[in-house]
Amino acid sequence: MAKQYKNLGMAFFLLALSIIIGAFAAHGLEAQLAEKYLKTFKTGVFYHQLHAVGLILLSLTEVSFKIKVNWERPLLYLGILLFSGNCYIYAITQIKLFALIVPFGGVSFIAAWLILAYKSFKFSKAE
Repeated sequence: MAKQYKNLGMAFFLLALSIIIGAFAAHGLEAQLAEKYLKTFKTGVFYHQLHAVGLILLSLTEVSFKIKVNWERPLLYLGILLFSGNCYIYAITQIKLFALIVPFGGVSFIAAWLILAYKSFKFSKAE
């Protein structure tokens, strides 16, 4: 059970971090970045927040429904790093290479949710 609390704590930390990063964008970058790059940064914040909440739900699902989570959590962490992290870096540096990495984060998000969907359907058939 201690592991679930650590997972939940990490999800809450990532959610808090996304709010800090979003506040940084709203109050520190708005005058510094062109609209296109500010929008990219805000997209990174949105997906960071969305998947941090998803990690919270994943932890609760794991405990409540006893669905074993193997790949989903690491894939969501990887997605936040690759998708949101590279949105942040690209928006600030405008180095195109970072924008090219972003889709790999999206694939990571999709894979995590599809694996969880599969397990949920499989779980529903077992009952």
